[in-house]
Amino acid sequence: MNLKDKIVLITGGNSGLGKATAQMCMEKGAEVIITGRDDAKTEAVAKKLGVTSFNCDVTKDEEIDELYAFIQKEFNGLDVLVNNAGIGIKKELTELSRAELKKVYDVNVFGAAMVAQGAAKLFIKQNKGDIINVASTASIKGYPTGSIYASSKFALRGMTQCWQGELRKNNIRVIQINPSEVPTAFGDEQNREERPLEENKLTPYDIAKTIVNSLEMDRRAYIPEVTVHATNPF
Repeated sequence: MNLKDKIVLITGGNSGLGKATAQMCMEKGAEVIITGRDDAKTEAVAKKLGVTSFNCDVTKDEEIDELYAFIQKEFNGLDVLVNNAGIGIKKELTELSRAELKKVYDVNVFGAAMVAQGAAKLFIKQNKGDIINVASTASIKGYPTGSIYASSKFALRGMTQCWQGELRKNNIRVIQINPSEVPTAFGDEQNREERPLEENKLTPYDIAKTIVNSLEMDRRAYIPEVTVHATNPF
């Protein structure tokens, strides 16, 4: 698919993987909308990149409804959703709390599902569209302290497979991207400060390129899932 003039929505688009993907899609000629919970940061990043911002907290259904109403009014449709908003909390089993589980699931699982629902309704009417779910290698294999985050990404992987089964008949591609560690603001839920890149780790642009390459494949074909590891992160 040629991304020129395509309408691309990226949740969590004001930093890290989302920001890099927004920039790469924009450079390909797409019309890009980024969302985020930090209004000022989202607007500043959008202005710098030359894309459109919309303030949306994916844990709030009314804000998701407002987002899609805005997209319909301003763009009269949508071609791609990059479901990227996500948070993580590291806790061992003996330290888990129900509140922290709910906090992460509200974004990574429930938020992803409700944003995808809005896109799917548009895509079914159009009989085409693409949903990219940004998951993690944690969706494939758990790890110590990963009970909350990894299980949320396992859930996203399960939903991705369900949506693939449901939506293929409508020419809708649902693709999951599993990055290994990428130094970003992810994990710093308090300050959301970007971490410096590391020479032996993945960069946000490695994942953005994976997303764009997956989208640019001819529409008769799609990659259900792709996992990206750093060659030698040690």
